[in-house]
Amino acid sequence: MNKMDRKIKELIGDYNSVVKVIDKDAKDSDDRSYGGMIRSVKGKLQEHITEEIVKVAWEDIGGCEDRININSKKQQIHILKDYVKAIENNDIKKYILSNIDEYYYGLSVDKQVFIDGDMVIGIECKSYTENAMIKRILVDFSLLKTIYPKLHCYLFQLESQLGGDYSDTNNRSLGSTSTHTLMSYFKDTKLNIITFLKGERKVDRPIHKPGFFKPLKKNEIKKAITQIQNDLKQYL
Repeated sequence: MNKMDRKIKELIGDYNSVVKVIDKDAKDSDDRSYGGMIRSVKGKLQEHITEEIVKVAWEDIGGCEDRININSKKQQIHILKDYVKAIENNDIKKYILSNIDEYYYGLSVDKQVFIDGDMVIGIECKSYTENAMIKRILVDFSLLKTIYPKLHCYLFQLESQLGGDYSDTNNRSLGSTSTHTLMSYFKDTKLNIITFLKGERKVDRPIHKPGFFKPLKKNEIKKAITQIQNDLKQYL
């Protein structure tokens, strides 16, 4: 078994150990609500799996560990000066221009992959996604691309609630009518959607309940690794 296969086996083990006990742990917890703990743990699990996928993808193609950095630090999206110039109230305009360096919006996505200090991949990590969330994801990536124009944009989701065939985990997804419609308004932001668990998410069939558990399969992790590698190879 090579290093990549060992890492994939380890990630499947992490997934199994977390998802199979989260229901009991949440019920026994006195620190927070049941639903809040479930959401938090699933989110952290997906972020962990995502970061490890990026690391093994980079290492497997010969990337130097010292060149890559994965974080979720806020990036400064600065105010557009054309917007300021168009402000009709001169007092407001003058005030903003005199304090222009303070006018920015702090924005980050869950996993930001930097090579030699330049963000090359951004990944939103979700336990599931519906189209209302897609709108926010597309806006965030569109803003990030104003400072990192070559950014590769990803959504890693455990389950899908987007409709279409995103939940079929095919090698090539045709997508859904509503998701494609939303993406059509963000032409410069190509969003790569990767689903890890087969079958559309059902609200009344949560995967942390024993009877509804869904296995995380080796092939789905490998597909994600391969796709990330295709985007990282140009930076070797």
